[in-house]
Amino acid sequence: MKLATKDTVKIAHKNTTGNWAYQAIEKYFEKTIKWEKSVKKDEDAEALHQMRVGMRRLRTAVSRFGIFLSLPKSVSEKNIAKIARTLGSLRDLDVQKDLLENDYQPYLPKQEQKSLHIVFTQLAKHREIAANDVQNILKHELYKSFKHELQEWLDKPIYQNSAFLPIQQVLSDLLLPEVSQFFLHPGWLIGTKFLDSDVALETNWTSKELEFHLESQGEILHSLRKQAKRLRYQMELFSNLYSEDYSSLISEVKEVQEILGLLQDSVILNDWLENIFKSDISNQLGRLNTLLMGNRYQLWQQWQPLQAKFLNFETKQNFRLSILQVPPSFQTGEIPQ
Repeated sequence: MKLATKDTVKIAHKNTTGNWAYQAIEKYFEKTIKWEKSVKKDEDAEALHQMRVGMRRLRTAVSRFGIFLSLPKSVSEKNIAKIARTLGSLRDLDVQKDLLENDYQPYLPKQEQKSLHIVFTQLAKHREIAANDVQNILKHELYKSFKHELQEWLDKPIYQNSAFLPIQQVLSDLLLPEVSQFFLHPGWLIGTKFLDSDVALETNWTSKELEFHLESQGEILHSLRKQAKRLRYQMELFSNLYSEDYSSLISEVKEVQEILGLLQDSVILNDWLENIFKSDISNQLGRLNTLLMGNRYQLWQQWQPLQAKFLNFETKQNFRLSILQVPPSFQTGEIPQ
């Protein structure tokens, strides 16, 4: 049964699941649309970043709350993901350019700085293509239908009967499956060994050994980073309903996401450079190659203590218990910014 009544859920029942779903979708839709004009002008890198983040958070809200709602077909996780990926491709190029210009170029010898002109020229060409893709997707019927139909839904939302369930009754069921995916991800076991029934970290890898494993297993680590991001976004939807301990858990998941993200950025930049020069960059950009390898090795040293923490049984058990400890009653909250 579908109920096309906005006020019943949004006003009369503040703590229903439907109300929380509405708040999340409304907030992140508005956050996304707010930056659209600036992104079309392509004058502000921050606008692109914020619109991409808004789309990602909206995707999480639609994905997790979809079973409680009757959303238009155009407002699907698949469509939102396609728009977000297009924005993301352009954003990734901006990140690579920023890394090269600010984190590495100033520390290179003059000859290598000259070689980077080739890289910046290629980046500019690829950015032009990616920027054109963004313009096209924002003019495409897919985006127009998504925007128009979601606004219509927000004006007159339609809910499933389950939307009337109190949010505290469904919180753990919404969160724990994503937590399980996070803890069971194979990325946690990269750089470990089994001693009897215990998992121990490989702490003696050299920089070259790390590079070998990143080349063969880097995609798995990148997948773990994406899972951490999904979990973080989902948990943040409900941060106002839990205690400070819950917020601390979000911070730890965010740290996983950020460290693995920086590691992935460095790997992508390395692959990008090798593709441009059609060879191992150590031949033409020896100093830059050394800096990139050193950066990845340093990030790995930061990663391992966090990895050890999340491989610990007590850490995982406390994480689950914190999510299960939903307050039996609470005052009306709002989706956090």
